[in-house]
Amino acid sequence: MLRTTIHEARQVRLVTNLEQSQAFYRDILGCEVDGWGHALRGGLQLILQQAQDPSQVRPNPTAAKRDTYPTDWRGPDHGWDTFALVNFEEFETFVEELHDHGAEIALGPIEQTHSDGMTFKNVYVRDPDGYIIVFGCGAIISSPETEEA
Repeated sequence: MLRTTIHEARQVRLVTNLEQSQAFYRDILGCEVDGWGHALRGGLQLILQQAQDPSQVRPNPTAAKRDTYPTDWRGPDHGWDTFALVNFEEFETFVEELHDHGAEIALGPIEQTHSDGMTFKNVYVRDPDGYIIVFGCGAIISSPETEEA
């Protein structure tokens, strides 16, 4: 059976103040923003839309933990709305860029190494409506076999 390829996805985000959100995504996160509400920077692709009522703006709460992941990670400790991948080698430079542009860092940067030798780096950024974007990356820095030798 043939299946159509989906090339990209754009998350729709309801906001309380469209102009303020457009300015945040343009000036703080460096997105290309247009009058339609598209906020694009590489793989980060959002469509910002004015909510009819502020009560419609609902960032995600923290998800339930689970022990069925293929590693020892049990799930996030904090709520998040978007996870965006950045290059591992560029992570610190990206965090500096966020600070330089006045981003509200809600958490991090955090670095964790799991038992499989994979190291993850994350930084949580809060937008004007409380949505959390986690910018993260991962790489194998050391393997369990290397540490045992």
